[in-house]
Amino acid sequence: MSSQTGTPTFVDRYPEEASVVRQAFLVSFVALGLGALFGIIQALHRTNVLRLIDSADYYTVLTAHGVLLVIVFTIFFLVGLYQWAITRSLDRPAENITFTRAWLGLMSLGSVLTGGTILLGFVDEIGISADVLFTFYAPLQAHPLFYTGLAVFLIGTWLAGVDWFRSYLAWRGDNPGERIPLQTFMVLTTMVMWYIATIGVAISVLFFLLPWSLGLIDTVNPLLTRTLFWFFGHPVVYFWLLPAYLLWYTVLPKIAGGRLFSDPLARVVFVLFVLLSTPVGIHHQYLDPGIAEGFKFIAMTNTMFLLLPSLLTAFTVVASMEHGARQRGGTGLFGWLKALPWRDPAFTGMALAGLMFAAGGFSGMINAGMNINYLVHNTLWVPGHFHLTVGTAVALTMMAGTYWLWPQLTNRPLYSRPIALAQVVIWFGGMGLMSNAMHVSGLFGIPRRTAEPQYEGFDFATSFGSVSELNLQLAIGGSLLFVSTVLFLGNLALSMGTPTRDGLGQTLPPALSGPTDSPAVLDNLRLWTVIALVLVVLAYALPLGSIVAESGLFGSGGNPYPVVIEPLVGWIDPGAVIEIFHDLLEVLP
Repeated sequence: MSSQTGTPTFVDRYPEEASVVRQAFLVSFVALGLGALFGIIQALHRTNVLRLIDSADYYTVLTAHGVLLVIVFTIFFLVGLYQWAITRSLDRPAENITFTRAWLGLMSLGSVLTGGTILLGFVDEIGISADVLFTFYAPLQAHPLFYTGLAVFLIGTWLAGVDWFRSYLAWRGDNPGERIPLQTFMVLTTMVMWYIATIGVAISVLFFLLPWSLGLIDTVNPLLTRTLFWFFGHPVVYFWLLPAYLLWYTVLPKIAGGRLFSDPLARVVFVLFVLLSTPVGIHHQYLDPGIAEGFKFIAMTNTMFLLLPSLLTAFTVVASMEHGARQRGGTGLFGWLKALPWRDPAFTGMALAGLMFAAGGFSGMINAGMNINYLVHNTLWVPGHFHLTVGTAVALTMMAGTYWLWPQLTNRPLYSRPIALAQVVIWFGGMGLMSNAMHVSGLFGIPRRTAEPQYEGFDFATSFGSVSELNLQLAIGGSLLFVSTVLFLGNLALSMGTPTRDGLGQTLPPALSGPTDSPAVLDNLRLWTVIALVLVVLAYALPLGSIVAESGLFGSGGNPYPVVIEPLVGWIDPGAVIEIFHDLLEVLP
């Protein structure tokens, strides 16, 4: 422990909680390193630049890459960050540190079971594998250990939420009538969303996939398990993203030299994610023929509403950065940008991540549109979008946030800020090349999820370049991302050996517009939870009911052709609809 001169650090005040945060981060970063290794292997293999594996093992590599990065890396970082945030913002230790260590242990056990099952797929003699990709729905089947590990991991995350709600309720008992501190509000709303979202995947794993893999039931309904997965699979995107939002809203303004522009807007954004993130998952199933087109249209409409919290975030975060820049002497319409602390790797990493997120938002709108989605759905466009959002907005923010947070968890300064700055810039450049190549390849119809995309025997006219050029971009971009990951992990490892010192503590300033400027109803978590559940029932009751009615809980799935919402066919006369629109056009000015 430091001598505690100056502002005390988090580890000075809460040494046991800081230990939990460090352990969660370390698991997260081990997963990041392994996931990045599998990422560069598949990038070089697919582009035929360097083939280190047999193509038969490609899906093992792809599954390991996806699960390690989007499940283990992101969620372990989230629980570490949120443990820090709720402890710091409530200014109280965990209610029972043994319970806190228990849920972290459960998550670790689940990760070892699931990750180990995937990696055993490289050894054919053992006969254990889980080449089911990150999406893991039927008809692909994994070894029971894979699903068992997922279940244990999920239980660990649920208990983490219980732990944080216990801290909040204890704080509430001591502080009746106080507004919920912003970081705690973000933690609690995220967990409300997580509890709702994981209902689908828990049912899928416990009642269908695990019994099926154990041989207790002969078949499962593939369409049903797909729908239950995407019930979870879209909101999990926000589960990854909201820790980045927490850093953008509460830490980035401080690093920029200013204060958060609006606490109320931040609360509105997190409430909107609670309400809107789950009832939209069917937009991932536009190409599934067993779901009526009307349900897909409703999901598309709901998805477009999700642009609102993203736009609110862009406004609030940029306004906060501008305030910071002007406090540092910045002037002019755009001249204030030069006053921002671009030599600080934490700031630059988060700012570049936010810039990439804006680009990912545009490509996400393409994915959300039904007709355009049909053109890009099974192409490289989709992983291109995915790498902009979770691969940069989330991952780069987490790495940049670590540069700011790690000294406060250890009392040790960062080993090298120049290396850290180079690392975030290399990540940005590498992702720019790789995601651009993926998006353009997707527009040309180049498929995703294959080790052998061969295009011999026909002309392939392109607008911007050849397939070889796109492959080269992808390979170079993937290599830069791997180098960036090595720099991040190496810098962090060396930071563990730097001498401890005091004076590393940081405080977070209050927002320019504080919580008292917003209506108290924003803090009514029970109300938002009930509304969110009602919206989920409205969005999913009829689609799930129709899937089960069509082919049963364990049937073979829906019909292999598009369907419509049959009751509406008899009720609506297309001619009458056209006549109504015609009349409306006549009365409009």
